[in-house]
Amino acid sequence: MLDDRSRSLLKTLVERYIADGQPVGSRTLSKASGLELSPATIRNVMADLEELGLIASPHTSAGRVPTALGYRLFVDTMITAKPALFETEVRQLEGQLQPDQPQRVIAHAAQVLSNLSSFVGVITAPRKPSVFRHIEFLRLSERRVLVILVSPDGDVQNRVIVTAQDHSQAELAEAANRLNAQYTGLTLEVVRERLRGEVEQLRGEIATLMSAAVQVAADDAPEQVVISGERNLLSVQDFGQDLGSLRKMFGLFEEKTALMRLLDTSSRAEGVRIFIGGESQVVPFEELSIVSAPYEVDGQVVGTLGVIGPTRMAYERMIQIVDVTSRMVGQALSQR
Repeated sequence: MLDDRSRSLLKTLVERYIADGQPVGSRTLSKASGLELSPATIRNVMADLEELGLIASPHTSAGRVPTALGYRLFVDTMITAKPALFETEVRQLEGQLQPDQPQRVIAHAAQVLSNLSSFVGVITAPRKPSVFRHIEFLRLSERRVLVILVSPDGDVQNRVIVTAQDHSQAELAEAANRLNAQYTGLTLEVVRERLRGEVEQLRGEIATLMSAAVQVAADDAPEQVVISGERNLLSVQDFGQDLGSLRKMFGLFEEKTALMRLLDTSSRAEGVRIFIGGESQVVPFEELSIVSAPYEVDGQVVGTLGVIGPTRMAYERMIQIVDVTSRMVGQALSQR
């Protein structure tokens, strides 16, 4: 719990550090805060904030910088509402996010996020409903079964699964025939729901086998991540000289698995979310923050987009950029 004076000084310190990128000293803080406080009083407040873990003192400076915890308190309780994006920027968004080609909308959205933020823009493409045309089970050995799925487009997926008990080829054929007869052409989400309701009517082992096959198809469904502006991080003062940090960050963009987990977390929440490095396992690097939001098509959340940059970013502006872009992407894709 901070009193008004401490909150005001912390807010001023975070804003000054975001703007200037330099540790903030007590004299600068005294002038910028507008509070009539003695330098000794300000030093005492800064010492208290440091003890609470909200600010820290770099070894090479007498000034202070915000910690991840300090940024979190600032983001959650101190950000003041600012006017919407400049009209020219909104027109730029509208001009690039045309609904004629969904893939171009996604690619342009990532570029717009990167251009407006000067950091990295990221977006997941809408996940298409997974549908199968035909399924087969082939017994390989005891409890090992090959699942063969054929999509309406003719794509074939193969996956070996290990079952809880051994099945004869006749039992596998029975399960495949049921799936092909009753569920061909339906989305996997619909199939999964119907299987839940029909478990009582099916023999336990067949129901388990069919559910496993549906899960295989869901796991194999591709989900595309589009990233734009990675090279912008090279010019960021905070870690531009730290090659080790840059290698780790570019590894995140190349592998995309951790990024997908993060964006999946964002898609389950409403509105804009902010993840600040070092405060949790969600953001893998202390130097990075991510501002993200889900976007909807025809009222359903189908993807997530966001901005990735240093913890020292203008959060008010990033929130606006992400919020406006998510709404415009949803509108553009809903017009198809």
